[in-house]
Amino acid sequence: MGAEREARACAAFYGSRGLAPTVLSCLRCLRHFAGSTAKRCKEKHLEEALQLTRALSEGLQALGEAEARPLLRCVLAFQMEATSSCSSFQKLEQMVTQLAVGKEALLAQEVDTLLSGLALQGEVLSPEDLQSVSMFLEESSLGRQHWQQNLPLLLQRLASTLHWVLQGQPTPGSTWGYLVIKACLQVFQVLPKDVAPLVWSTSGKSETLQSLLGLLLEVAWGKALNKDTRLLAGTALSMLVNTAPQPQHGASAVLTLFQLPSQGTGELKFGELVVEVPPVLEPDGLEKLVLTRGVLTCCKMDILSCQLEGLPNKACLLLDVVFPAVCALSREQKDCHYYCFQACALWLQRLREGLAALWHLMGTHVLAQDSELLQELTQLLWNNAETPVEGVSEFIHSSFQLLLEIYHLECQHFQDQERPLYQQMLQRVVSMPWQIKARYVPLCAIVPYMGSQQVLDAYPDLPQHLLSCLSTNHLCPAAAEAYKALVRQQCREWRDGQRGTEEALAEQWALRWLPLLSQGLCSPLPILQSNSANHLLTWTLRQLPATQALLAAQFGGQDTMSLRAWVSVLKAQKSVAGALPLGEAALERLSRCLGTREEGVRLAALGLLCCSPNTNQPLSGTEVRLLRHFLPLNLNCDSSSFRQLLQAAVRKALVRLRDSSLAQLRGKAPRRSGPAEGAEQLAQAVGFVEWLLQLSIASLSPGSNYQRKKTALLLLAAVLETCTDTWSPDRKKGQPPRTMATLLSYARQRGCWDFFSQPNLLALMSCLQDSTNEIRDLASELLVRYFPTTFPEPIAQDLFQLAQDTLGSPRVQEAEAGAVLMKTILQKSDSGTMKSLSLEAEAALTLPSRGLCFAQHLLHVLQAQYKVARQDLLRAAATAPMHGAIAALRRCLLQVPEAAVSMQAAELVQSWQELLTCLVTTVRDITSLLLGALQSQQGPGADEQAAAPSFAEMGNAIGSLIMLGKGQGQEEEEGDSVLLSEEHSLILTCCWVSVKEIGLLLGGLAELLLSPALPAEVGPLLPLPTLQMATRVFQEILLRCRHWGAVEGCSMGFTKFCAALLNHPDPELQAIPRAVLEQGLEALGGPRSSSITRRAAGFPMLFLCIVSGEAPAQARPLLTRCIQTLLSLAAMALPQDWDQTLDLPQVCALHVLQTLVRGAGLGGAVLCHATPMMALALRGLGSPCWAMRNAAIQLFSALTSRLLGQPWSHRDGCPSEGLSLHAFLGQHPKLGAVLLGELKVATAPTSGGPRLHPALHAILTLLAQLQPGADIAGSPSAPFLEPLLGLAESPIYAVRAMAAKALVPVVAPPQRCRLLLQLARQLPAAPGQIRSHNAVHGHLLQMQALLGCATGTGGLSAEALHPVALQLEARGWLLTPAQRCPLVRAAFLQLLALLPASFSPGFAQYIHGTISTELGSLLQGGKSGCAEPQVGSAILHQTMAHFMCSEAARLADSERIAAVCSLLQQPNPDIQLAILSWVIAGEGGSCKEVENALGLTLLESLQSVLQERRDKEFLRLYLEALLHLYRDPSSWSQEASSKLQGSSRSCLEMLLHMVEAECPGPDLLFQALCAASLLLAHQCGDEDTALVERWCAALEECSRSACSELLRLAAARSLQLAGPSVLQPSLRVCFPFLLFPFLRLINMAIHLLQDEEREVRHEASGFASLLRQSPGELLRDGCIFVQDNVGLQSLLELLLGEFGEHPETFNSLLQHIPVLDVRSVVEELEANKAVSLYKEDEPNVFAEPAVLAQQLLPVLVQLLEKAPTGSPVHASALQWLEATGPSVLRDLQYCRHCWSQGPAARWGMKALGCAKLHTALAVLVVRAQLVAQVLRVLGEGATAMPGLGCGSQELEQELELVQGLLVQHGLAPVPRQDNAPGELGPLSGTDSSRRAAV
Repeated sequence: MGAEREARACAAFYGSRGLAPTVLSCLRCLRHFAGSTAKRCKEKHLEEALQLTRALSEGLQALGEAEARPLLRCVLAFQMEATSSCSSFQKLEQMVTQLAVGKEALLAQEVDTLLSGLALQGEVLSPEDLQSVSMFLEESSLGRQHWQQNLPLLLQRLASTLHWVLQGQPTPGSTWGYLVIKACLQVFQVLPKDVAPLVWSTSGKSETLQSLLGLLLEVAWGKALNKDTRLLAGTALSMLVNTAPQPQHGASAVLTLFQLPSQGTGELKFGELVVEVPPVLEPDGLEKLVLTRGVLTCCKMDILSCQLEGLPNKACLLLDVVFPAVCALSREQKDCHYYCFQACALWLQRLREGLAALWHLMGTHVLAQDSELLQELTQLLWNNAETPVEGVSEFIHSSFQLLLEIYHLECQHFQDQERPLYQQMLQRVVSMPWQIKARYVPLCAIVPYMGSQQVLDAYPDLPQHLLSCLSTNHLCPAAAEAYKALVRQQCREWRDGQRGTEEALAEQWALRWLPLLSQGLCSPLPILQSNSANHLLTWTLRQLPATQALLAAQFGGQDTMSLRAWVSVLKAQKSVAGALPLGEAALERLSRCLGTREEGVRLAALGLLCCSPNTNQPLSGTEVRLLRHFLPLNLNCDSSSFRQLLQAAVRKALVRLRDSSLAQLRGKAPRRSGPAEGAEQLAQAVGFVEWLLQLSIASLSPGSNYQRKKTALLLLAAVLETCTDTWSPDRKKGQPPRTMATLLSYARQRGCWDFFSQPNLLALMSCLQDSTNEIRDLASELLVRYFPTTFPEPIAQDLFQLAQDTLGSPRVQEAEAGAVLMKTILQKSDSGTMKSLSLEAEAALTLPSRGLCFAQHLLHVLQAQYKVARQDLLRAAATAPMHGAIAALRRCLLQVPEAAVSMQAAELVQSWQELLTCLVTTVRDITSLLLGALQSQQGPGADEQAAAPSFAEMGNAIGSLIMLGKGQGQEEEEGDSVLLSEEHSLILTCCWVSVKEIGLLLGGLAELLLSPALPAEVGPLLPLPTLQMATRVFQEILLRCRHWGAVEGCSMGFTKFCAALLNHPDPELQAIPRAVLEQGLEALGGPRSSSITRRAAGFPMLFLCIVSGEAPAQARPLLTRCIQTLLSLAAMALPQDWDQTLDLPQVCALHVLQTLVRGAGLGGAVLCHATPMMALALRGLGSPCWAMRNAAIQLFSALTSRLLGQPWSHRDGCPSEGLSLHAFLGQHPKLGAVLLGELKVATAPTSGGPRLHPALHAILTLLAQLQPGADIAGSPSAPFLEPLLGLAESPIYAVRAMAAKALVPVVAPPQRCRLLLQLARQLPAAPGQIRSHNAVHGHLLQMQALLGCATGTGGLSAEALHPVALQLEARGWLLTPAQRCPLVRAAFLQLLALLPASFSPGFAQYIHGTISTELGSLLQGGKSGCAEPQVGSAILHQTMAHFMCSEAARLADSERIAAVCSLLQQPNPDIQLAILSWVIAGEGGSCKEVENALGLTLLESLQSVLQERRDKEFLRLYLEALLHLYRDPSSWSQEASSKLQGSSRSCLEMLLHMVEAECPGPDLLFQALCAASLLLAHQCGDEDTALVERWCAALEECSRSACSELLRLAAARSLQLAGPSVLQPSLRVCFPFLLFPFLRLINMAIHLLQDEEREVRHEASGFASLLRQSPGELLRDGCIFVQDNVGLQSLLELLLGEFGEHPETFNSLLQHIPVLDVRSVVEELEANKAVSLYKEDEPNVFAEPAVLAQQLLPVLVQLLEKAPTGSPVHASALQWLEATGPSVLRDLQYCRHCWSQGPAARWGMKALGCAKLHTALAVLVVRAQLVAQVLRVLGEGATAMPGLGCGSQELEQELELVQGLLVQHGLAPVPRQDNAPGELGPLSGTDSSRRAAV
């Protein structure tokens, strides 16, 4: 703390002088700077100090040196402590320079004194000293001058320090060695003239520098484990080379360095320095990378390009030494691929810099067209272009650009007209499949050199391929860059050539790109739509603004996709132009978008409202109005992404409101706004934020569903983040403006923005008791971050008591809530609050640390619970489980910053050590107790290496514990129930959750307390014995635990634990994980008495945790040791006789290897060992031991996923990974050799017939997941072709099929047609030529695979395939019965189906005739009964039926369509099922004629099918196909109705009877109900009233919440299908007989709109959408399906407008307001009964009775007000009042009595989180408001009712009093004067969405 000491001395010196105020202010800023942790705070204080320094400068100039010295010395002291931050050091350097004006000599003297003291502190420089050396060298001119004068001393200190570091190896994660080498590098860089004589001069040769050179070589050769340190050493060596006075001398030194790895040990002559070459400790190849990267990073160009002496052909370093090294590095698969390719990119950069010098040296091209250099370079780029290593893609892009730029410059320099490299590269790009990301990088680079037109002519499919890429996230950026490159080049060409107007340019753009953008923006795929809008649309409008009109005209439709695209265009236009005036029609359309069912459209419209390019642009009145209407309707959306995007959009709107209001208050508003408009704008902003705040708080009620609460919390977070002045030091962005207090004062003067009121506080506290951790954690974060620092004392006490109670709950969610409560209380308490809490360990209250006090209390609680568990585990699990206390300790110790800070206080170290040691001891005892309890015969003291118990053993042990807990006398016979009892579940939950929490706690403690950032003087808070004890706890859990959740939690903790130990400077701590690893490997290979990996899921995780803890920047010696040992163990021969009940060591090793490969923490580090592991897995597949084969296939699967990455997306069932076979083999050449060897063995001829090759199918599976590569000569994938073609003859069907798929990536797209022709010629031309049916089948499958891939990507045209089709025509006999194998015939027909346009008309007719004959003979054979069954015949017939259907749809030929319909009517089940499945798959959607004909056929046969009921599955498919064909209402025609004449009613009755009386199963019931609805929709008449009643009853039965999701979905879909048709007549003409069905259906829709399944709600909203449309409008504009809440709103408006005068309407709506007994809920809370482990699930967790009641209240009130006096509606209201009024009044009086006294402390806070109580109270308030309205409307006649005794005024007063009491206790939202949050707004019987658009 030298700076603080100097500051005190400086303050004392200037205390009585004239400069004192300014000096003291400056010192205060410097102290704040030193004490701040956040970077932004430091910069703020330092900037203030700098401003003060400028003011002090003039005053100091007038003083003498003695008067100025203290201030200079003080600032220098702060500068010395700021050497870890370059920006802070630079500012302090400015301050020092400013203060020393006129006193430069004094400053130089002080700097010399300061740095001299630094060097004299000892031989070894500390890391802080080294940072000071580096910073003064780099940023201080006086510092450089000092070290220049003291260079020998500095070099000696650096050499001594580096020697000490290499000898001691402080810690693998230490930066000490890195800092030494950085200082050396800067010495060589900053003082080259001073260093040069010490290296290159005989007389000036320095022994110190010679030893330093040797040490640097040791580091480069692997003496330092840290990879970054070694790489920096290479840079330092290169910087030393730069000091050479002659380039040839430096080049000679570099050449010597590059020759060292091959020559081994010896002497190195570096200038005049001679050092011993150290041996390579671990020849990992990194030493070559170190030298290469170092030379390329900083070596001077004249050294790299000078001619090397002694080498022929004008050799130079860059071309003849460094480039071969770069190529060699790229071929070696190491754990440093990123750095290898970085070296390649650096080489190209240096080549670009040195082109002129190299031309001068060579006199010719560097990259001549046929030169070996160019070939190797391009091959190097292509081989690495598809590497999955993160960060390499940027190097790839720059490398291709540099290569083409260098080539262009050379062609210009040598005046070459022909430039074939461009064309070659483009051809290679075109030949690669579109799924390969790497192809788009060179494509972008080529465009500027070839021109856009030439590229597009050579690649006509590019726009379509770009569209495909946009639907795949990992390809999207590359495709967008390609689009931008082409459009940018086109604009440049058009502007340079034609110089047309912007409109003309837009027209030119539209010719090529408008279809692409239009298709993308209108795509039903959300990802494609979003990527097109985000990546292409906005950029296009910026480049070509005139395209906006063309785009807007393209999206004028009313369908959902057109709306989404239209909004996207508007949003992009607004982001470009800044403002977007909309007319009435556009506002109407925007309002529709805000209410549509599609979330993407709603979000896009919301983004349009909220976004603006300028944050200070105010929201317009229309925008605010639309937001007020939109937000309440979207609070309960169940999409997490929707909620996040909603919050982001609202945050943008709030920022606009805030910034525009601040600009208005500062007087910087736009000139066009006057004072009145400004005041209105301020009032609007303040009012909207206040409204949003109240809406959010009201939605936090526990009676709301999870979705509403989560959305409300997100919106509340946006409000608090944007509109408060809370400073968050840890955040770089989003901080409040400095003038925020002005706006807050303005709002609070108007009674708004009381963000931290008690009702808001209580609302958030209710969320702390939620059952979901997302709600709890977010609420706690808001309380801690934004609310005042301490809770009010009474609230804190009640909250603490609640936390105490919930910590003891057996329910995991409640115990976790208790832990969150404890953490929140700790963070929001001060010393006064702590004293008022009833904490354990009263002595702890004297401690100054709240964290320590709280931790001691929780530890005592845990110890008390442990004591109970030792006596009776069953009682402890039910009343005092330990997992809650452990979770609370974890949160309070690890997640509260104050606790971590107090652990670093010297005066508290001993107390913390004692507490933590006691804590670790306690959790060790708990672990032994719990795991021992599950092994009753072993007990708590069992050997920790014992295997985990079986499930049977655990069951017996738990049974014994239950008997002990209940007592022998209470033992009951439980029978053979397969369900776990409550007691079993209690004990299991207690054990597993506690064990999981222990693992997380210990790992987090180690991570926190063993951090290198902790000051050394604090001492070890976790001593070595404590850490060893914690290690044993982890081992015990991982070896004896069977529960995967517990193992996973413990593994997370153990990984942190091992990482902390391995990166600690203490060697003893580093040795702990290594010892555990060795013990594990020893146990793995040794004999055992039980199975380890099969019965203990944690055993493989033990190894993964240890090796994952190694620092990624190191060489990972533990991982290497582990994998090599496991490989050796797994490769051992199996014993002759093994016990099948035990795991073999070989099997265990494979399981552990699989776990290591799957481990996410290891990343690509395991790929270094991929080849031996793959070879091992393939050998294991052929093992005679089943367990070995099982483990091998799992290892193979894990390796495949790691090598290829996860599938990015799927398109038409085809994976679209981006890795080609060519690139895969280039990255893993040795692995390719292994795979090829296995393939050749499998296809080699063998004597004695075919043999099985178990590894073959796995290899084929791996190859099939790759993509085709480019067509190049000598491709490494070429050797795979012959073995794969040979596998066509395999006798195993699965091998033939997979070999066909594996053939696709081997064949480059340009070669497909040739291979197809070759395969077609190999097919037998006559029956006598068949050599092998397997070979024929295999060749057909291979042709199918190649054709399917080619046609799917548009690679082969019909003309190109014509020769293949001719060969197939010549072999048409394969389709006839002359070919005896049905599977071969089916495969041939499937092949023909892929070439429909390539055959001659005669052959097409031949195919049709052959199939018709076959299927016709099938019918005749069925009739005669003599058909002979044949294996595969069903597949053949189904294939034929599919072909007939597809051809009928393709040709739209009436004869073929009639043939298909005839087949459907035939009794053959195989053909019927094939046609029905073809219909359901939607393959006939492109041909309406086929769909119409098939629909009529199904309708015609419907009655007979329903009567026969031959097969439930057939009936289900039949009905599903019928519904699919008539999915669009417009597809039903008059002809369809005529087909049902006479049978419609009969069919409808049979379907309804099936639904009512039969039990056909949910799938068939779904189809039957929907089919009945389809018929009813088109056959409903006056005479069908009874059928309508039955249909309504069936729907009501299926829509109950207790029914399955499928049945509820059936009810909702049926409602959408038939509901509008049934109800439309009653809307046009009042039919009394339809009134009751109308109300039943509306009620049912209201109920289904509250369903917990989104699809059910969407179907119900579809009913509401159709109901609100008139038939004419439906046909004219199309129906936009509305969002669920908008649909509910429209249904209520419909009831109010059409049936408001009917009393049944009033009564039907009252059914949705539940009657809940407040008194019983309160009494249940007061009783405080013990909770069971599980609580009964709600039948519908999405439903919100209280919210629905609030939404229905204004409708009921308007029904009353609209009805005339004495109407039936008033009579119904009076009846309801008689039944309900007295009970409502009694409940209000009870609430007033209950809460006027104040709820009891034991349940008052618990009531905050009771959803049942909140719902009951909210419903009571609604019912009371309705009673008051009824009393007001009905007048005196209702007041005299018995049991009521009060009028509306008295009741309203009572209600107001009760509401006030409830608000005080957080049980009701603050009453509002306008619409309550969550209501739908005033209802007037009109369409609100249209009203909002006016």
